[in-house]
Amino acid sequence: MGMTARVLAIDAGNSKTDVAVVAGDGTVLATARGGGFRPPAVGVAAAMDTLAEAVDRAFTAAGVTSADHVSACLANADFPVEEETLAAALHARAWGTTVEVRNDTFAILRAGVTEPRGVAVVCGAGINCVGMRPDGRRARFPALGRISGDWGGGWGLAEEALWHAARAEDGRGEPTALARTLPAHFGLPTMYALIEALHLGHVEEIRRHELTPVLFTTAEAGDPVARAIVDRLADEVVTMATVALSRLEMLEQETPVLLGGGVLAARHPQLTDGIRDLLAARAPKAVARVVAASPVLGAALLGLDRVGAEAEVHERLRSHFEG
Repeated sequence: MGMTARVLAIDAGNSKTDVAVVAGDGTVLATARGGGFRPPAVGVAAAMDTLAEAVDRAFTAAGVTSADHVSACLANADFPVEEETLAAALHARAWGTTVEVRNDTFAILRAGVTEPRGVAVVCGAGINCVGMRPDGRRARFPALGRISGDWGGGWGLAEEALWHAARAEDGRGEPTALARTLPAHFGLPTMYALIEALHLGHVEEIRRHELTPVLFTTAEAGDPVARAIVDRLADEVVTMATVALSRLEMLEQETPVLLGGGVLAARHPQLTDGIRDLLAARAPKAVARVVAASPVLGAALLGLDRVGAEAEVHERLRSHFEG
């Protein structure tokens, strides 16, 4: 019979998957990276096959065949019914005796705190916010885009920048340097040319996310329209965090607010300063900081929480990822 690890930790986002195999004393036996986890696009079975590639490599490197517990923080696990479906699919793979599935935002939150207590706002391709308390209470949002009331994320910022730039060029909106900087990124002379290229597929739709850094560069150069978009994102981040803190009755307590995802981790000065200023006004006891640790650490810590590991086990695990 093969050897067993204590925790199999999985952090699976839309663009990549990270896996860690953890021993009972917190030692990381192996890690592996795989492709993106996108059940809505490819189906649950195919998405699980993507996870399997990384899990199999990690198990082989660790010299084990299964784990006591699988702690999976997965993109697209936005509703309890989705968590249940994905948990059942993981059970069927027999990678662990017990399985717990959470949205991948919880991995970033747990990676940034020493106990399961706090709020995290993640701004990558999209935007999401979660909160948790040690007693198991959670706060979360569906985070499905405009249909669930969301605004922001790299994709949304690029779309907003395009909207303002298009209207500036054709006269419907106020002037903005975005009308020049956005098409220039693709070597095009005008917004009209960029709109045509996007519409006809000459510039692939997926490349729109490249315009988010252009927006921030334009804002840093002082463009009022670009700066207003960045300010709106700061307001949205703080609004989500404040609502989560309120739901968990932590608004009046000193509470960590973790910022993660590519947009927030880039530490753009205007955005970071705006978030801190707004938090100081709306949630003065919140302590904001950017999470630098790998989210798979958070998935592993959640797994150790579940199996009742001692504090020194958590510390050994954290030291592996944080040096």
